Amino acid sequence: MIIIGEKINGSIPSVAEAIANRDAEFIKQRAIAQANANATYIDCCASVEENIEVETLKWMIDCIQEVTDVPISVDSPSPRVLAEAFKFCKKPGLINSVSMEGDKVDIIFPLIADTKWEVICLLSDDTGIPKTAEDRLRVFDKIMEKAKEYKIAPSRLHIDPLVEMLCTSEDGIALNTKVISTIRKQYPDIHITAAISNISFNLPVRKLINMGFAVLAMNAGLDSAIMDPTNRDLLALVYATEALLGNDDYCMEYIGAYREGLIGPKK
Repeated sequence: MIIIGEKINGSIPSVAEAIANRDAEFIKQRAIAQANANATYIDCCASVEENIEVETLKWMIDCIQEVTDVPISVDSPSPRVLAEAFKFCKKPGLINSVSMEGDKVDIIFPLIADTKWEVICLLSDDTGIPKTAEDRLRVFDKIMEKAKEYKIAPSRLHIDPLVEMLCTSEDGIALNTKVISTIRKQYPDIHITAAISNISFNLPVRKLINMGFAVLAMNAGLDSAIMDPTNRDLLALVYATEALLGNDDYCMEYIGAYREGLIGPKK
């Protein structure tokens, strides 16, 4: 499972305060904690005004890179900010994100075409977030056409079906599982990601909904998640589900996570 650590994001009040105060130690400690929890990428999102976003992201990226060499997921809604900020990374990571909205794909895809950078692709376009699985899959087809045009292999794409709040859904996660399973059948090597916690907004005991969604989405073909890797219960569930789905030969990753103290009782 590809784990994209979500804990350095300016939309989190404590992180926003650290950014405003340029509290480097706070950012570094969050990076270390996620690296120690075996995050595949560390997401870095400033959530500030666009005119200071590139400068802010540079400071944040520098802080992270001082304490870990885990690749960075550079996160911004602006393709122009992303086009500048990803250059501050010492090694290829993940662009978060593009979509078929406006010219996002045509700005980012050419920049990363001949690199080892990977990219999250949201299944939205100029009409917003499509309401049906069929319409999201049509957006997916357009993204794949662009990827082919710029010669970006499917294995470098992380498709985000756009998980919305369960409490406003009429059919649970049926839309998401249909999108995930359809894409997985078409492209076995592609990555499919989701922001796990989006599913539980406005519900009590959110962690239970998040954990249930993670299992069902992984069963449908999800192999990447934007989540808190320091959440031991959720992380343990991810390792256990990987093993149960036959994606962990002889349960070695599960056993290794236990021996490293990442899951199970704290040692």
